[in-house]
Amino acid sequence: MAVTPVGNPYVESSDLVANYPGASEALAERIDIVGVNPFANAAARDAAIPSPVQGQMCSLNDDNKGYRYDGSAWVLFSGAGDANFTNAATGTYTDAGISYKWVEFLASGELIVDRAGFADILIVGGGGGGANVYGGAGAGGHLVVNNAYFSAATHTVTVGAGGAGAVASGSFLSGTSGVLSRIGAFYALGGGFGGGNSLPGGIGASGGGGGGASGGSGAGVSGQGFAGGSSVASTGGGGGGASAVGLNGVAGPIGGAGGAGSSSSITGTAVTRSGGAGGGSNGGTAGAGGAGGGGAGTNNNTTGGAGGINLGGGGGGGGYASGSGAAGGNGGSGVLVVRVVV
Repeated sequence: MAVTPVGNPYVESSDLVANYPGASEALAERIDIVGVNPFANAAARDAAIPSPVQGQMCSLNDDNKGYRYDGSAWVLFSGAGDANFTNAATGTYTDAGISYKWVEFLASGELIVDRAGFADILIVGGGGGGANVYGGAGAGGHLVVNNAYFSAATHTVTVGAGGAGAVASGSFLSGTSGVLSRIGAFYALGGGFGGGNSLPGGIGASGGGGGGASGGSGAGVSGQGFAGGSSVASTGGGGGGASAVGLNGVAGPIGGAGGAGSSSSITGTAVTRSGGAGGGSNGGTAGAGGAGGGGAGTNNNTTGGAGGINLGGGGGGGGYASGSGAAGGNGGSGVLVVRVVV
């Protein structure tokens, strides 16, 4: 028995009849490895192939998909094509000779996929709400996923709301954190709230971007946002953004600026989202909002700046004057964009 250059066995005329059973078995085993053998489902496949080898292939009848064994797990064929959605496209464009269509969700809804395959997604969580004294809130998390696989199905889309800013009060209050945005297993966290002095140490909350505070800062989440800033007396730290930390407040008083957001061209136009908010101050200078919808802090009894709607910007920290803290700014809502090749 001989083999082809790639290892497939075949019978030669010189082989003895007694060798045919062995040759036949070798050929069948080779087909088991290189052929795309069908199984009812994954359980049936695993029972039939308890010890798969790298490169082995199969198909499953219950999901009508092909799989190959990569040496450690069964994975979908890398040759799967582009997904298609039937939602009305928000826009189309061509870049480097590739044509795209995209749909933008400004509120929760459904993505209807009629052809399984790969798509690019951008997810931004809702920004956090600012404190009335003094912390700026963190931006909503900013997540970009290229070549995400979508099955042919209706997929629930959640677009997170921004957190509420703290109300104006003689007491020092914190805002509330933003709400996460999500589709399937992919999500971007809401931004952390800006911390007021009613919290121990005035520490802002962790989130997509960490909230700033009048005493300490909240941590950002790796891959989605950065930490907020802390402060000295009479100032608030800036909220963390998608691409930079919020700055600390400094003596003066000068509120910390919010961290900058991140730019994405998934819609064909560069847009910066997920900016952290500026911290407030008692007189002096309030912190500026970070690029990408971050609300500005305030230095008096004016409400902190609101985060950008559908940009996931954090709400600005309120100022303090005449024995009262101004209201913190509301966080901006998030957004979710899906892009496919057409």
